[in-house]
Amino acid sequence: MKRLAIDLQPGEYAVARLDPGGQVPVLDAVDGLVSITRTATETSVICPAGRVPEGARVEAGWRLLTVRGPLAFTLTGIIAALASELASAGVALFSVSTFDTDHVLVKEGELERAVQALRAAGHEVSTANA
Repeated sequence: MKRLAIDLQPGEYAVARLDPGGQVPVLDAVDGLVSITRTATETSVICPAGRVPEGARVEAGWRLLTVRGPLAFTLTGIIAALASELASAGVALFSVSTFDTDHVLVKEGELERAVQALRAAGHEVSTANA
């Protein structure tokens, strides 16, 4: 795996679940990542902790690591490598990909261990703006 540049994003994130069939929330004017995924069985929302939709079941306390992109669609193994490196350090993750890049969320309590593991694997992890 080539060396990746990864940025720790500021603030706490939440992963939330809404019941299926409801209206998909609109989160306007939000700084940071917002991802809404709807299936037949649920609507999942990843967003800054202070912007969780009302009535959602929430798993809070996540921090966001973003691979500096854009990444070509032909690149392979990015999430697999990050997941393997974090798993070896005992760090659970939640991942989401966008058109331009990949994002990994780790629990706040595991952040330091995650950053150390990624750096030990040869990746550049910037925490300057977080």
